[in-house]
Amino acid sequence: MRTFRLVRDEDVTGISGTGEVAEGVEFNDGTVVMRWRGPIEHPWGTTEATTVIHPDITNVENLHGHNGATHIEWENPA
Repeated sequence: MRTFRLVRDEDVTGISGTGEVAEGVEFNDGTVVMRWRGPIEHPWGTTEATTVIHPDITNVENLHGHNGATHIEWENPA
């Protein structure tokens, strides 16, 4: 398995901010578990950190990459 950080260069949605916004692990079978940093202050209230399971890293990139505004930094590349 290998670990990563989700780094947001531009906050397209205005929700999570910039910098390291989440951390995660990609397991040997390709499954990804990602933990969003928190708390995040929204106009509608505070959201605590959440944990999400993705089928693979491509799913994370497609959902959260925002056309290059966010990227994955591997801590221990394959």
